[in-house]
Amino acid sequence: MKKIKVLIVEDSLMFRQILVRNLITDPMLEVVAQASDPYEARDAILKYEPDVMTLDIELPRMDGIEFLRKLMPQYPLPTVVISALSDRVFDAMSAGAVEFVNKPSGMTAEQIAEFIRGELITKIKIASTVQVGKLKRVGSYSFRQNGYGTGAGTVVAIGASTGGTEAIYEVVRRFHQDIPGTVIVQHMPPGFTKMYAERLNNQCRVVVREAKTGDRVVPGQVLIAPGDAHMRLLKVNGEYQVECRSGPKVNGHCPSVDVLFESVAKAAGAGAVGIILTGMGNDGAKGLLEMRRAGAKTIGQNEASCIVYGMPKAAYDIGAVQQQAELTQIAQKTYDCLETVR
Repeated sequence: MKKIKVLIVEDSLMFRQILVRNLITDPMLEVVAQASDPYEARDAILKYEPDVMTLDIELPRMDGIEFLRKLMPQYPLPTVVISALSDRVFDAMSAGAVEFVNKPSGMTAEQIAEFIRGELITKIKIASTVQVGKLKRVGSYSFRQNGYGTGAGTVVAIGASTGGTEAIYEVVRRFHQDIPGTVIVQHMPPGFTKMYAERLNNQCRVVVREAKTGDRVVPGQVLIAPGDAHMRLLKVNGEYQVECRSGPKVNGHCPSVDVLFESVAKAAGAGAVGIILTGMGNDGAKGLLEMRRAGAKTIGQNEASCIVYGMPKAAYDIGAVQQQAELTQIAQKTYDCLETVR
C-alpha cells in the first residue's frame, strides 16, 4: 500500500518533533520532510512532492496564509492547517486549505499524542483524497429572487463537513432577508463556530449567529450549531426554537448533522428544505432521508463541485436527495423549493 507523504511546516522545533514522532506511528503515513518557514517548505515541496502538507499560520519570513495564496495557483497541495484559536483559519480555508485543527494548548504529552494520532491523522487522510482547487469563490452571481416573505412555518436546514466552511459561505451569501429561518451544522471545533458565525454575519445580507438554547428560528437569520453541542429544532407554542446540548458523538461528530436533520423532520415535516453539502463520511444521510419521508424538499451538492463527495453521495445513494445541484446553484434551488412549501 502506498503511503501518504506528509510535509510538516511548523516553526517550533519541539512541536515539529512531537508531530513527527506521532504521525509516523500510523503505517499509512510517511513524513517526507519538515520546514520551519514557507521558503523551506517551497523547496521541500519541489524536492519531495508530498501528498499533504500540515501548516502553521504564524511563521517567520512569510505567514502561512500568504504562503497558501502564492502556492495554490501554481501547486495545489492538500493542506491541513494547525492553528491556535483564531478566525485567521478561515482566511486559510479561503486561500485553499481543506481542513484545520485547533493547535493543542494546555494538554499533557499523552493528550497531545492522542490528539495527533486521532483527529489530526484522520484529517490528513481525508485531505489526501481531496481534489484541491475545485471550490473557488466566484464573483457576482445573480439569480431570480422570488421576492416573498416567508413566515415562521418554514425552515431551511444545512449540513456540511470537509470543505464546508467555504461551501456554506457560497450558499448563505446568496440568501436574501426573505429566507426562512436557517439552521446549520458544520463540523468544527469549539470556539471556531462563534468566530465563523461572526465572519459570515459580516459578509452576508442575513444575520448569522452561533446558536444557543432558546434562540428563535426566524426569517432572515441563520443559526450555526456550537462546536461542542448537538443542535435540535423544536416547536414551542407554534414557533421554532433551537436546543443546544452536549452529548455523545453521533457518526463521530458533535454537533451531528443527523441529529439536526432528524429533529427538523419531526418538528417541521413538510415545511422544511434540507441541504447536504461537501464532507467526508455519512453524517446527515439518514436524517435527510427522514426529512424527505416527512415531506420536506431535499437538495444535495453534486460531485463536480464537492471538495469531498462523501456526505452528499451517502445521502443520494439511500434516496434522501431529491435533486442534486452545483454549489453556486443551491441558493436558487432553495428558493425554488420554498415556492412549493410555503
